[in-house]
Amino acid sequence: MKISEGVNCPVSATLHVIGGKYKALILWHLTGSTLRFSELQRLVTGATPKMLTQQLRELESNGLVLRTIYPVVPPKVEYSLTEKGVTLSPILEAMFEWGTALLHGEGKEPNCTMVASGKTCAKCE
Repeated sequence: MKISEGVNCPVSATLHVIGGKYKALILWHLTGSTLRFSELQRLVTGATPKMLTQQLRELESNGLVLRTIYPVVPPKVEYSLTEKGVTLSPILEAMFEWGTALLHGEGKEPNCTMVASGKTCAKCE
């Protein structure tokens, strides 16, 4: 994706790259992990295979995700964060903490597969 010419808003630029219904979840699950497509599919339960593929390709084209293809039968493809993708970890951690506080403020407990600061949740929606 190309950032709009003449618009130099840092927040807009960030959202342009990581905005999308499942991109932050994909990036979160790839933090410190290398996962196959089927593993990501289990973790990002709301995404159809087509949508997950599209989001992964966009993250790859933006230099955040590395797609490694192994020449074996059946084909094996793994996804991991690039160095650039790893730099998003503090942002994702902050989103987790902010969202946790928001849910607690509404009297709810997080119930997802995300883990941060030793906190775990059971199931991602």
